[in-house]
Amino acid sequence: MSYLLVFLGGGLGATLRHFVNVACARSLGTGFPWGTFIINITGSTVMGLIAGYLAFKGEASQPWRLFLMTGVLGGYTTFSAYSLDAALLYERGEPLLAGAYVVGSVVLSIAGLFAGLALIRHLA
Repeated sequence: MSYLLVFLGGGLGATLRHFVNVACARSLGTGFPWGTFIINITGSTVMGLIAGYLAFKGEASQPWRLFLMTGVLGGYTTFSAYSLDAALLYERGEPLLAGAYVVGSVVLSIAGLFAGLALIRHLA
């Protein structure tokens, strides 16, 4: 059942992501990745709202957490999970580790993308 909840939530999140990307491209143009920019910010904000609510109220069941946080927000943006992980490291008193996680994730992810592109260009 948990996999089904994540699957359904992920489909909704991915659909919402596509909608926001298309709407941003149509209204703001494609000269800057406005869709991704807005998705990352709104997804992280919603993740913070949900995580904060659950931390202080704790009223959501595990199925709702899976559907909303892993499913919907995971399909909408993985940046929200990344942001939550960074915030948790910081709030646990590990600011250097949080900083290393933030910088390392961004730098190594972009480096990985360029490495993948270079490998495919080399093989093609």
